[in-house]
Amino acid sequence: MSGTTRTSADLDPRRRRTLFRAWHRGIREMDLIMGRFADAEIGALSEADLTLFEALIEVPDRDLFRWLTGEDPVPETYDTGLYRRLKAFHKHDAPIHS
Repeated sequence: MSGTTRTSADLDPRRRRTLFRAWHRGIREMDLIMGRFADAEIGALSEADLTLFEALIEVPDRDLFRWLTGEDPVPETYDTGLYRRLKAFHKHDAPIHS
């Protein structure tokens, strides 16, 4: 089970493939981070943003997770508006289970 709550029926093949890949990263934490963002945004991403998102999908889980948690600085190449939207999408000011 992927966890996705979005149907891909209305998406073009490239977006379907990207949505699937966002939910099948390798580690569950990254599936949730990338997959939930993709569920919410994939249909509205511009072609340029979709290309940036596909590039983030290629980043190894450990590296991307460390960037998102602030453990490592984000390389300039990946510090894009799309990356900042992804990071802001998962910002929590309180514990998730409170």
